[in-house]
Amino acid sequence: MPTLFLIILIDLVGFGLVIPLLPFYAVRFGATAPEVTWLLATYSLMQLVAAPLWGRLSDRVGRRPVLMASTVAAAAAYLWLGAADALWMLFAARALAGACAGNIAAAQAYIADITKPEERAHGMGMIGAAFGLGFIFGPALGGFLAGNNPATANLAAPAWVAAGMSFAAFCGVLFVLRESHPSERRGQTQPQSRMSLILGALRRPVLSRLIAIFFLVILAFAAMESIFALWALRQLDWGPEKVGYVFAYLGLLSAIMQGGLTRRLTKRYGEERLLLCGLAVLAIGLAVVPFSNQLAVLGGSFAALAVGLGLVQPALNSLISRHAGGGEQGQVLGVTQSTGSLARVIGPPLAGYLFADLGHSSPFLWGAVLVALAFVLAVNLFRGFGAPLVEAEPPLGPAR
Repeated sequence: MPTLFLIILIDLVGFGLVIPLLPFYAVRFGATAPEVTWLLATYSLMQLVAAPLWGRLSDRVGRRPVLMASTVAAAAAYLWLGAADALWMLFAARALAGACAGNIAAAQAYIADITKPEERAHGMGMIGAAFGLGFIFGPALGGFLAGNNPATANLAAPAWVAAGMSFAAFCGVLFVLRESHPSERRGQTQPQSRMSLILGALRRPVLSRLIAIFFLVILAFAAMESIFALWALRQLDWGPEKVGYVFAYLGLLSAIMQGGLTRRLTKRYGEERLLLCGLAVLAIGLAVVPFSNQLAVLGGSFAALAVGLGLVQPALNSLISRHAGGGEQGQVLGVTQSTGSLARVIGPPLAGYLFADLGHSSPFLWGAVLVALAFVLAVNLFRGFGAPLVEAEPPLGPAR
């Protein structure tokens, strides 16, 4: 697990380098607010198509080959991003990166391979901590390299550094990481079409509702992430550097939550209670952002976002993983990531249109409503099933 954590961390630092800067990059080429958010959605649209395929492939050939292919493709995509001299090249580079983004589904399946059920939330929290640390060092470094003046910011330099980080992650997988999915366990579950996997998930009463909650949370958070740079530019007159530091602050708090506190809180309270608490805090944080005219208020709202997401993500991933059989972890997590990708496809463009048509604060309030709906779904789910949700349901696929 430590080796995997370091590899994913290196890759996600590169990811964090460019994400807060993409809106400024797109605006430089004359993009409107909806076009900016569509740029961020392009990555997720391609990931939506490819994620189940990568998850299924990792079940068949192992986790290492998928991680290697994903990281080397990410390096190529960042190189293309850094060389872009037109808006279409930004879209093409992000599309390539999304199509080859199988690293998170494979990493989550790797965690499921090497952890006991009672330790799985902690393992998934380590992936969340890697995300958090990636969004500490990545945005801060990217903002520093770019500078804070939107007109003169060096937006290509972070892309070159991100390419180097992804190549370093590839080398880590190639030379250091051991395979977690032995050959005798491969092929235990027959490959099925994506539609069969989705329908199989929908037929499971618990799993389908957990995935619905996951979808609503990611939908709200993706909208916030995609529009925050434009909101900060209009509301606070901020450039890339300050936006990067805010995302780094969010990542720091998220890493503290998911890397240090998740395991203790899970043992004491269980995934179900952590999920409910996290959803409530996340909704409050989103609702407060539009009123953050001062740095202290903005810091408090982003702290709530970090705490809420730090509780929700590992709890949800653990509950979903524990409803999958041993031979279908990659498939189930691939479907889940595909659902998250769908939310990241829908959320940013909707945020862009809301920003343009209903005011620059409306995407945050809309996100708070979505998370509140997820909270209601979670309450009804846990009341309806009573006992802790720990048993795996029947495998994905046609009903028997």
